Amino acid sequence: MTPTRPTGTQDLLPDSGRAPLNLRAQAFEHIRSVARHVLTHAGAARIETPMFEPTDLVQRGVGDGSDIVRKEMFSVSHAGSHGDAVLRPEGTAGVMRAYLQNGLSQRPSPVRLWTDGPMFRAERPQKGRLRQFHQVDYEVIGSAEPALDAEAVALMWDVITALGLTGARIRLGSVGAPRDREDYSAYLRDMLTPHAARLSPDSQARLERSPMRILDSKDSGDQALLTELAPRPLLERLGPDARAHFDQVCSLLRAWDMPFDIDPGIVRGLDYYTQTAWEVHHGGVGAKSALGGGGRYDGLAAALGGPPTPAVGWALGIERVLIAMDTEDLDVPLTGGPLLYVAALGPEHVALAGRAARLGRAVGACELAARPIKPSAALGHALRRGARVIGLVGDNEAERAEITLKELASGRQITIPITDLPGALEALA
Repeated sequence: MTPTRPTGTQDLLPDSGRAPLNLRAQAFEHIRSVARHVLTHAGAARIETPMFEPTDLVQRGVGDGSDIVRKEMFSVSHAGSHGDAVLRPEGTAGVMRAYLQNGLSQRPSPVRLWTDGPMFRAERPQKGRLRQFHQVDYEVIGSAEPALDAEAVALMWDVITALGLTGARIRLGSVGAPRDREDYSAYLRDMLTPHAARLSPDSQARLERSPMRILDSKDSGDQALLTELAPRPLLERLGPDARAHFDQVCSLLRAWDMPFDIDPGIVRGLDYYTQTAWEVHHGGVGAKSALGGGGRYDGLAAALGGPPTPAVGWALGIERVLIAMDTEDLDVPLTGGPLLYVAALGPEHVALAGRAARLGRAVGACELAARPIKPSAALGHALRRGARVIGLVGDNEAERAEITLKELASGRQITIPITDLPGALEALA
């Protein structure tokens, strides 16, 4: 029986102009390349963290009451372990842990970091939502300046527009200062408690601990009750400091020509989120249209056991971005064939042909034929691989340690010493 991949995962396949973008390995690399260009040019340094982290770190970083912690974490088992580690469901907690553990606070502030890689959540697979998915993460740690919030929003937008997407839109909101959140939680609790019996079991559990998370409930009954009661959004109840912070972020984004809508409905249910919150949506992804989102999380470092440290960041879902690109009929550059395809015309010439390929790789991609073949067969293989040049090593070439090169587009042919190959290819590259 043919083996199958795990539910909620997908294979990323070699380049093909026929496959959807979100199934092509080269498309994923294209997203990473564009993000790397945008973020490193903004001063962000690459960081990589483990794909699994201590369970308690993720619980504190994502939130004990979140659906991710309660229902969607993949526990990692190994000899002597009892679920003390989990596959990372998101990237921010691990980056903050690395910042605290490795003394990155000693670097000039703010510290701009970026990473990408797979994340894991045990949820029901659907369009744009997998159990293993991939994100680009950008985090700025060490400053509470509103300009960094605006810059983070702008950089996320720069990545999206650099990929050619035109149908995306920023939705911007604020979750206020800690005191604003406390007051708003009390307001919601007072409003919802008389109707607690109409709430879903999950929302009933959240009512005392984190009533703001009820606003983000996917339960239809919860949403019907919220529509009926129509609570005022937190954005309308911000204190003066939070309002000034939000207004400054908006002012900067307008000055930078960022196309955003103010969305009072954006919420973050965990206490360490503060101030700015945003999402980027695209209708082509489906009902759950967010390509990614971000916000300020000034309380996360303290929640993980470190000193109070302001921070802001975002995550962009690679699979979701590629689905959106497909809906706009965008494509990514396909990897070209090798610069040189080298073939030995007899078994006694394999060593010299292999030496030629190795020399040529200092300049560009050089592929060695798997076995000795005739010139006509070698030409056919080179054409199918999309090579620009074919190199042949036969009796005459071997006798003088040479190689015959033929440009496949022009038909121009030369024979040169093997040692001159890098220079000849450099002229073509």
